[in-house]
Amino acid sequence: MIPVCEPLLTEEDAALVLDCVRSGWISSAGRYLEEFESGWAAYCGMRHGIAVSNGTTALEIAAALLNLQRGDEVIMPTFTIISCAQAVLRAGGTPVLVDSDARTWQMDVQQVAAKITPRTRAIMVVHIYGHPADMDPLLELAARHNLMIIEDAAEAHGAEYRGRKCGGLGDISTFSFYANKLITTGEGGMVLTQRDDLAERARALRNLCFQRTRRFLHEELGYNFRLTNMQAALGVSQLRRFEEIVARKRAIAAAYTERLRG
Repeated sequence: MIPVCEPLLTEEDAALVLDCVRSGWISSAGRYLEEFESGWAAYCGMRHGIAVSNGTTALEIAAALLNLQRGDEVIMPTFTIISCAQAVLRAGGTPVLVDSDARTWQMDVQQVAAKITPRTRAIMVVHIYGHPADMDPLLELAARHNLMIIEDAAEAHGAEYRGRKCGGLGDISTFSFYANKLITTGEGGMVLTQRDDLAERARALRNLCFQRTRRFLHEELGYNFRLTNMQAALGVSQLRRFEEIVARKRAIAAAYTERLRG
């Protein structure tokens, strides 16, 4: 079997994971988690990073942060993974699907505008195959109608829209660090946001909504969506050489383009 892609793993990756193992901090706390969260958030131009178990659980938390009521709508593209729709459904909302632009494969902005109703609460933008969606008109629509923007940037690590990183343009963004992504932690994901209140609630939701002062009392139903410090150690190592990884992927893409040109 010829794999579609392979993770770029090095001895440096193995060394940081081994360092984590030797430290004993192998579960859901430790310095690698903090470094990975803050480092990736800063790279994308966001204040807060909340590491989670995968990209799907990142979307589940993002949808939960919308505080949807029955009948509330979230607009999203048809051309995406089912995780987007199921996150909204599990949060109590209704996915509203729009087609993609035939040229860019990104969600059609005119269709988004036509689908906005008094029940619309958010637009979930998906940067398909790492190509940025046309964000300016979507951000303008969101501002005009007082809507939240969720960016599903699971495939858009390092991609830019007019000089700004994908994942740093909306109210909330989500990433995946699965093995086929530019940065991998094996399995893993992250929620990014600028807002302190959303970050605090996302951290609570990730960890069963324990109260900060009385740990085993709960005022809200949460999830066990934690990432381990071992996985974060791999993420930190990958983040430290992210530009090298991107350059390698660009070289591979250029080789394909040249050969396919004929």
